[in-house]
Amino acid sequence: MSLSWSAKDHKNTNQPAAAGQKRSRSDSGNKVTVVLGAQWGDEGKGKVVDLLATEADVVCRCQGGNNAGHTVVVDGKEYDFHLLPSGIINPKSTSLIGNGVVIHLPGLFEEGDKNDKKGLKGWEKRLIVSDRAHIVFDFHQVVDGLQETERQAQEGKNIGTTKKGIGPAYSSKASRTGLRVCDLLGDFKDFSTRFKNLVHQYQSMYPSLTVDVEDQLKKLKEYAERLRPMVRDGVYYMYEALHGPPKKILVEGANAALLDIDFGTYPFVTSSNCTVGGACTGLGIPPLNIGDVFGVAKAYTTRVGIGAFPTEQLNAVGELLQTRGHEVGVTTGRKRRCGWLDLVIVRYAHMINGFTAIALTKLDILDVLDEIKVGVAYKLNGKRIPHFPANMDVLHKVEVEYETFPGWKTDTSAARKWSDLPAKAQNYIRFIENHIGVPIKWVGVGKSRECMIQMF
Repeated sequence: MSLSWSAKDHKNTNQPAAAGQKRSRSDSGNKVTVVLGAQWGDEGKGKVVDLLATEADVVCRCQGGNNAGHTVVVDGKEYDFHLLPSGIINPKSTSLIGNGVVIHLPGLFEEGDKNDKKGLKGWEKRLIVSDRAHIVFDFHQVVDGLQETERQAQEGKNIGTTKKGIGPAYSSKASRTGLRVCDLLGDFKDFSTRFKNLVHQYQSMYPSLTVDVEDQLKKLKEYAERLRPMVRDGVYYMYEALHGPPKKILVEGANAALLDIDFGTYPFVTSSNCTVGGACTGLGIPPLNIGDVFGVAKAYTTRVGIGAFPTEQLNAVGELLQTRGHEVGVTTGRKRRCGWLDLVIVRYAHMINGFTAIALTKLDILDVLDEIKVGVAYKLNGKRIPHFPANMDVLHKVEVEYETFPGWKTDTSAARKWSDLPAKAQNYIRFIENHIGVPIKWVGVGKSRECMIQMF
């Protein structure tokens, strides 16, 4: 399958400008292709990344942790990824976990070993871990659970986190008490002291928290040795990759725009920037090196956990989407809430990310519907509002304006090119494209790689 890497993705700028010559501004090096979620996550980013990763030289994760979940099907085998970039499947590419990622080491090795048993051989030799990445400790995960229980007791509602310790680890990072990979691989005595201090800090906040410090340190020392061969200076590695020979570099976003700590439906969000800026800060690369930005959106909308969801269908339609779409979280096993496609949120995601193209996934799930609705605007007190509300109380009050389309009532799962799709499905896709103002590059009609129709 020919993919969308273009000549502009890789220029060889390794030759220094001749003495006295001004270096051209466009000599920025290789471009990075970024794949991002355009809704609340679970859009099928892994599938798009997997498609592009078949030709990529480097595949990077830049934010989040093992709260993400991608399932990739190759040759009938299902691989589950949470921390590992899904490009790890490609034996010819290098996978990088960047400085913006928070890493739970037991989780990383467990995931690698589990996929190794399924046939993912030699992954440790293809993985590079940034020495600036922060570590998620087991007690961060316990604290995550304690915080959720506390929120439930105090406010009658929690955030619905994955309890993977992501929020607490980013909190440690922001309060400058966190520990990084470079600390673990440095002076272990110094690391141990700082680890104990961090445990005490959390125990003073959560008196019920018990941590077997010595046992934890013993395990961490073992992980350190297994991790050591993979660790590099991520900034220098990326600089070399960008400015060396032509390379195809792919960045795999985790979570999605509406879960972004700044732009998402706060406080029901994740703890990192899962919009395009996170690729720069999470890998240490300049904005100039960002090339294509692909947004991934489902042909309907889903959300895990609680928080406002204007197009949610708490009815037979919602149930049908949930069962037909097998909408259950890869990381948590929770049922996802389902509703009509909301183009207000996809346009909002485009405002922030500047998508150059969109992948529309799971179109086949809509095959059986008599009619299909698309949310095109929000109204407040009867008036259309041009922006996406920041305030959650306001978002709960908006009224959605819908466009209604006739269903195509045809199985699309065998479609492999645009002309195989029924005319009514084509109309639905063209409407979405025109409304967002971004071309749709892929349409997904099934689980495997072959089910992604490439449009251009």
